[in-house]
Parts: sequence; structure tokens; C-alpha cells
Amino acid sequence: MRFSQMIALVTGAGSGIGKATALRLAKEGAKVLLVGRTKAKLEAAAEEINRHTSVPMAEVFVADVTDAEDVRELAEYIEQQYGDLHVLVNNAGGSTHTNILHMPEQEWDEIQCVNLKSVFLVSKILGAIMVEGTKREAGGRSIVNVASLSGHQAGAAIPHYSAAKAGVINFTKSLALELAPYGIRVNSVSPGFVATPLTAQGLQNDRFVKAIQRNTALQRAGTPEEIANVIAFLASREASYMTGSDVLVDGGWLIK
Repeated sequence: MRFSQMIALVTGAGSGIGKATALRLAKEGAKVLLVGRTKAKLEAAAEEINRHTSVPMAEVFVADVTDAEDVRELAEYIEQQYGDLHVLVNNAGGSTHTNILHMPEQEWDEIQCVNLKSVFLVSKILGAIMVEGTKREAGGRSIVNVASLSGHQAGAAIPHYSAAKAGVINFTKSLALELAPYGIRVNSVSPGFVATPLTAQGLQNDRFVKAIQRNTALQRAGTPEEIANVIAFLASREASYMTGSDVLVDGGWLIK
């Protein structure tokens, strides 16, 4: 129960890594606020999580984390409902597949917003709540940003996504420096190919699956739960001497 009596928030929590992370934190004692744009998905995820805990530990807040006003409303809700925030997981993200020569400017902007601007807005606005909380109770607060293998290694037809995730990794380091005086740690995790709704179509393609097997040391895609395990570790006091780090969880893709 590493997160007993703690308040946690996970963005993009309706499915995949976000839902798995929210479940892991709730199982270990955290009151978890699931944030995303699709109410039905969030409510289904919260219902599933609450079936696994002795008392309801998951709640839902619908918000677009690329919109500053939505994030400010989220901050107001947290202050009124909980009065503090101990764990923040910036997981919201997504991508499209388009060659740079054919990419509309709007598509570039949208991918930067959902993957990078969202991390900035949520960290800035909710980070202020975390800083205020340290005045009442020192330490014990952590931010984990979900980056990507693509932030380390460029991928074809995803230049916007690769750029945004590289930005997340370096933003994490800058934020870690700024929040260290308050005892707030900031780290990122970079998943490789993981079986989520975003990769479901690709994982139905035999050529894609064989490419993952061929290029990954462990010869398979990861699971959302395997990424959630690492996120939970980074968010916990067990990682108390880690800040500004990026942890690759890629099954050995980069060492092949």
C-alpha cells in the first residue's frame, strides 16, 4: 500500500497505460482521479477499478488537457474536493501516421498539443497545488510523464510524435530542476511497443507483429500493466533518489 492516504491523478485514463496505471495506484491505496475527454470510457474504467478495491477509489473528471481553461477547472475541483495532490501521471497522448512532406500544419499542431502542450499545462497548473501541499507536508510528491521510445529513436511517418515525445523527455528534466527545491520529483517513462487501443490495429498485422519480434530482445510487445508497474515505482518513495530520469521500458528494442 505504497500510496495509502494519497491523492493521484492520471490523464488519458480511459484505456491502455492510463487505465492500468490508475488501477495499480488505486490497488495500492491511492484515491485516483481519472481524467480524459470521453466520459463513457472514463466511467467504464472507474467502474472496473472500483470492482478491484474494497471501497471506491476511482473518480472521473472530464477535461481536455490541451485546453488551459479545462485544466484550471480541474485544478479548482481538486482543491475543493481533495485539497492536495500527491501523484500526477501525465499520460494523455496519441499520434497519426503521415509523411512530413504531406503533413498539414494543423496535424502537426494537434499532435504537439496532445503530447507536449498537455504535459506543460497540467504540470504548470496542477504543479502549483503540489507545491502548496509541500508547505503543509514536506516531500512525498511526484510527477511521472509518459514519453516514448519514439522520443529516443525517430520513426517513419511520425515526425510530429517523435518530436513531441523528445520534448516530453527534456521538459521532464527541466521541470525536475525547478521542482526539486520543493521536494517534488519528476521523472518520465518511455514505453516501447505496447498492446493498447492505439496499437491494436497494427498488432493484428502479421508483418508488424513479426517486425516487433525481430527487433525487440524480448520478442514481443509489452502490456499496459508492465508500464504501469514502472510508473508506480517512479511515483513511489522507493524511487526517492530519482528525479529528472527517463526510464526506457521497451523490451530491449534499442539494444537490438
